[in-house]
Amino acid sequence: MQLAVSTVIFALRQDEQSARRRGPELWLPLVVRVRDPYDGHWALPGGPLREDEGLSDAAARTLAETTGLRPAYLEQLYAFGEPERGGVPTRRASVERGSAERVVSIVYWALVGSEEAARARVGQNVRWLAAERLPRLAFDHNLIVDYALWRLRTKMEYARIAHAFLGETFTLRELREVHEIVLQRDLDPANFRRQVEADAAVVPTEEFRTGGRHRPARLYRYNTAIEPVDLGPLTPRPAASTRSTGAAAATGTGTGTGTASTARTPSGAAPGAPAQNRTPKQRSRP
Repeated sequence: MQLAVSTVIFALRQDEQSARRRGPELWLPLVVRVRDPYDGHWALPGGPLREDEGLSDAAARTLAETTGLRPAYLEQLYAFGEPERGGVPTRRASVERGSAERVVSIVYWALVGSEEAARARVGQNVRWLAAERLPRLAFDHNLIVDYALWRLRTKMEYARIAHAFLGETFTLRELREVHEIVLQRDLDPANFRRQVEADAAVVPTEEFRTGGRHRPARLYRYNTAIEPVDLGPLTPRPAASTRSTGAAAATGTGTGTGTASTARTPSGAAPGAPAQNRTPKQRSRP
């Protein structure tokens, strides 16, 4: 059995078809497989887990190698490991047919803004596709994308994650439109404003958006003191200094902290990434 990681990346984009319908919609980058099984099918970016790296590090590395994307926030989505997921045969059948071993995938997901999405490497083997208009993908990746969409829409109702699709500052109308695109329904502007202001997730700035036909709209930014997703005891915390740690140990008041299943990676090279980028077409795992 092999352990692998895959990543679902959502961004708001549009083509001629989406522009005629409603406007921007959710898209995700996919890579094409160049070997069996599912030769020629689109698949989620991913790769095998190395023995010396963590799960989130592997997700960041394989995503950077295949697409060039390095989102600042990755969250663990789910583990997919059915014996015959996506048509992969069982071990007994594998031995009889000489086919590949069973693969269990730990799936991560992330949301990126338009500027980050524009930096993705696209070409013959890497392409953005609309999440609601996908072809038949390799393995069980259609199911994975469906689950990621459901999870995103569920979290959009209570988690402060919509800011990932926006710039540093935005209007309340732009924020509401993101919610409407993801949730696929219209929201009452007045009720949305009251809900956002009561939540304290965004704070007003002294800047305004000008140049339109309407009066200038105030710009807001997200409250950086609030985590975009509440992870409870798994929320990453800054490491204590040596002096503080020693003092706590001496007084018996120190507490241990765990490692979150999410990862915050810097805007530079992803953790564990090699010096050279590997060929994207060779990096797609179930």
